[in-house]
Amino acid sequence: MSFNQTALENALRMAAGARLQTARAEGEVATIVLEVSGLDKPGREALEAKVREAARAAGAAEVRVAMTAERVTRRIIAVGSGKGGVGKSTLSANLAVAMARLGRKVGLVDADIYGPSQPRLLATEGRKPEAEGQKIIPIQSPFGVPMLSMGHLVQPGQAIAWRGPMAGNALGQLIDAHWGDTEILVVDLPPGTGDVQLTMLQKHKPVGAVIVSTPQDLALMDATRAIGLFEQGQVPIIGMVENMAGYVCPHCGEQSDPFGTGGAEAAAMSMKLPFLGRVPLDMAIRRDSDAGQPPAAGEGPGAEVFAAIARKVLAWLDTPR
Repeated sequence: MSFNQTALENALRMAAGARLQTARAEGEVATIVLEVSGLDKPGREALEAKVREAARAAGAAEVRVAMTAERVTRRIIAVGSGKGGVGKSTLSANLAVAMARLGRKVGLVDADIYGPSQPRLLATEGRKPEAEGQKIIPIQSPFGVPMLSMGHLVQPGQAIAWRGPMAGNALGQLIDAHWGDTEILVVDLPPGTGDVQLTMLQKHKPVGAVIVSTPQDLALMDATRAIGLFEQGQVPIIGMVENMAGYVCPHCGEQSDPFGTGGAEAAAMSMKLPFLGRVPLDMAIRRDSDAGQPPAAGEGPGAEVFAAIARKVLAWLDTPR
């Protein structure tokens, strides 16, 4: 078979389609450049194998393949709270799933190094991420959201006793992983205002933060501290979410407010911050979350609660500043 430029290009157009950037035939050597934006590792390997086979079939004795990818502009949304137990992780998981259902390419980082819960919430417990080079490859959840957590890297139930610098380095590995074409990275921060939060602000610079609080006065006081930390780091506050806002008795239908009501909305108004919405104290949300079935992935009122918050967050992201 005669190996020449025309034969090579014809073979590669069939094999690579629009992924083919350039192809050059010199002597018996084929030099090929492919554009692989958006392809994961198996996709890149499959494309390369197909192209090599096509080039050899066209007569090349040696095939050299290079790959390029467009740099994705990835934006980080930090989800924080001033204290634990306010449902921040549940909100983070459901916000990521809801944004993905709205058509965005979203990833999730569980930055709660000492108490990771996202593997349970997104049904990826027991799975271990692989690595490519020096970077971790995120785990694909069943809900269209790739994710990483310390819970994927340690034994279930294992205590993590790390000082601040080690925790900061671990966070860096999770955020700087192979996120591919992910455009939005939701980072579920640990509660409080410690080393992990400071590392996040200084090294990874979120475009904005979502603050989660219950209506309880004590939670709101702590949420105010978290807001102060983000403001000191010059990270804009996207808005506040009021969680556990009202409980409807499944037997009699009467609504009660064990943690109060409207506190987060009033606090947001007093600080001139957007209010993103309320998430009710709902047994179904707790049950589905524990079962690794985020309500945002389903239908009905629970899904719509998180979809409404996601739409407000995306509107904020899409507004030029």
